[in-house]
Amino acid sequence: MLFACWSISGLLHAQSIQGLVVSIADGDTLTVLDTQKVQHKIRLAGIDTPERRQPFGQRAREALSALVFQKIVLVLTEKKDRYGRWVGKVISDGRDVNLALVVDGWAWHYKKYADEQSASDRLLYAAAEEEARSLRRGLWSDTHTIPPWDWRKGSR
Repeated sequence: MLFACWSISGLLHAQSIQGLVVSIADGDTLTVLDTQKVQHKIRLAGIDTPERRQPFGQRAREALSALVFQKIVLVLTEKKDRYGRWVGKVISDGRDVNLALVVDGWAWHYKKYADEQSASDRLLYAAAEEEARSLRRGLWSDTHTIPPWDWRKGSR
């Protein structure tokens, strides 16, 4: 189901998508099936997780799956990316799933796109990454972790 709405942060979003999460592609991409049985590929906004073949890539995918697979979610979105995926904040059980992945140490705050986030989300995501790093949660248990944007450059 697509409809206009106000986000939790109070900013107007172009639309939202509500539906059942039917697949998890990787740590930051999932598919939602809406009530009209239309599938929507979603890229989680504001974060980046390890690539599938990268260390911790499978663990990040499992973490996202544990949070949302086979659950009804609300996606707050404003745009599509160059691959045609909706880019948005995923809310499940009242929780910001994107932020949860950062808090748990399975995602980076994707600072390259931080200007697309609300000011409060920018601060929350940045602080969450710093805390996860300092506590060595998730991928931060590896002192030589490589950001996925650098990994992608090296794997081409």
